[in-house]
Amino acid sequence: MFRGLSAFPLTPTDEQGIDDTAYATLVARLAAVGVDSIGALGSTGGYAYLTREQRAHAAKIAVEAADGVPVIVGIGALRTAHVLALAEDAQKAGASGVLLAPMTYQPLTEEEVFGLYEDVTRELSVPLCVYDNPGTTHVNFTDELHGRIAQLPNVGSIKIPGVPDDPAQAKARVDALRALIPDTVTIGVSGDYTAARGLNAGCDAWYSVVGGTFPQTALALTRAARSVDPDRATGLSDELEPLWALFRRHGSLRVISAAASHLGLTGEPNLPLPLRGLDEAARQDVAAVLSALQLTA
Repeated sequence: MFRGLSAFPLTPTDEQGIDDTAYATLVARLAAVGVDSIGALGSTGGYAYLTREQRAHAAKIAVEAADGVPVIVGIGALRTAHVLALAEDAQKAGASGVLLAPMTYQPLTEEEVFGLYEDVTRELSVPLCVYDNPGTTHVNFTDELHGRIAQLPNVGSIKIPGVPDDPAQAKARVDALRALIPDTVTIGVSGDYTAARGLNAGCDAWYSVVGGTFPQTALALTRAARSVDPDRATGLSDELEPLWALFRRHGSLRVISAAASHLGLTGEPNLPLPLRGLDEAARQDVAAVLSALQLTA
């Protein structure tokens, strides 16, 4: 579950709620092509904008549509009590694991971050992936903090931000973290345009935005890296640079939102307010890049 490709699909949502049919279809597509796990209600899944009831409903849909493929459900929330409730809902839905980012309004101290994971892992019966996403949460994990958290029960993986551009520095970054965590805890990379570097540097998994909509493309890159073919993995990533450029310019969520609607995988709008989709000019750019890269539904 915490190795290989973990694909994170959009949760198509408007002001009336989740589009159950579109969401189930997105998840089923991932299961059909053989991703290693499915990340429901991650950042791409818009978890922070949904009610507890909507999140429980989405988790149930994802587990059913995944047809046996492990589903990792995001449980992040501002209050520990809410995280615990969401963890209970995810487990009742049949999740194989959970994903937890330390959401903040007031800045959290290192002890408060550790305390969150200590309280949550104590109550879990499934493995947890620590979500290190400073660009969104504004929580900066040190490797020492990761090492402390990784010793807690039920911690199975750490999802780290993108690694340095230089391959030697990327490997040193992964090796430094790995030296502080148990062998039972894997390291997964996020930040799609650094995924090949992360996998080539020794990361066990790719927690992938693009994999949630274009799983075959992401699987090819992941399998190349995991079969120790770094040049092929790098080449496949380089071919996707026009898409990565859009991610950097507009944010991956908005680009994937536009791609999903362009390909007819979801309706429009598919993001919860106040999030808004791309303007028409940017949508045309997305359509042109998808066509050039032959990325289809």
